[in-house]
Amino acid sequence: MILLLKKDTPEAAIRQLLAQLAAQNVKGGCVAGEDAILLPLVGETWRLDPTVLASLPYVKEAHRLTPAYHLASRTSHPDTTVVQVGEARIGGEFCLIAGPCAVESAPQIAAVARAVKDSGAQLLRGGAFKPRTSPYSFQGMRSEGLDLLKLARRATGAPIVTEIMNTEHLPLFENVDLIQVGARNMQNFELLKAVGRQKKPVLLKRGLANTLEEFVMSAEYIMAEGNENVILCERGIRTFETSMRNTLDLAGVVMLHKMTHLPVIVDPSHACGHAWMVPQLAKAAVAAGADGLMIEVHNDPAKAKCDGAQSLTPDQFDELMSFIRKEVEFFGKKMN
Repeated sequence: MILLLKKDTPEAAIRQLLAQLAAQNVKGGCVAGEDAILLPLVGETWRLDPTVLASLPYVKEAHRLTPAYHLASRTSHPDTTVVQVGEARIGGEFCLIAGPCAVESAPQIAAVARAVKDSGAQLLRGGAFKPRTSPYSFQGMRSEGLDLLKLARRATGAPIVTEIMNTEHLPLFENVDLIQVGARNMQNFELLKAVGRQKKPVLLKRGLANTLEEFVMSAEYIMAEGNENVILCERGIRTFETSMRNTLDLAGVVMLHKMTHLPVIVDPSHACGHAWMVPQLAKAAVAAGADGLMIEVHNDPAKAKCDGAQSLTPDQFDELMSFIRKEVEFFGKKMN
């Protein structure tokens, strides 16, 4: 970080400022210029707020040279992190996560779990607790849904991914392989800190209208608690466009790989809300460098209690997987 001080700043004020910064494990030195005094800072500068520093007496400008997300930054960790979930190495090899939006019954989750596993999905997704816009919509089977997911895992061997809603549910997630923090909870900071203390892999979805920096800063909350096993998921953001559920930010996938060492996967299902669009967006995500895909699959989308319109059938998913395997190989990646 660099501070520009006014040319007439008294030496006593500079000493006082440096003392305040030293208390925060930040050191600095002065370089006098013609129009200002340059104060380069080193140390734990990610803890400093440039807007607060710029408001101090004698400070003209404050500029951050390294990201505030110190732990998640690729600057501090050049190599891409690999998150191990079961046998899947997300970030090291391309990973497919698939399953229904919501667990609805034992026959439903069992059938979908077998189908997606046979088609090549490494992880099984399924919502037990469902955050819905309307209080009258299906809210999920809750703890019973988690039990059905565990039975599906036992039958197929596929690790399970499911969304947590609040800290009170943490005891129920002890046997969940990959905890998902959904878009609506991306900035639920107490929940982020709580899952960070679990030392269990976390799939963090981007918020409905959040910037990439805000997204990565949420990952930083998890990592600051000691849990570095974080996977980012781009799932579309809200724009002025109304023909789709959201707008998939593929440019964001490319930028995230520059910003952070954390693996980045894409959820094309929520990004568009239309099953017929999912295959093309999935293929585009692979081309954009995504480390994996998370796709909704339902054995009878017309009767789905949640998001049937964006769900592929098992046959459609199998057909898509045939293409994805070839595309992943074309781009020089390996699949789990």
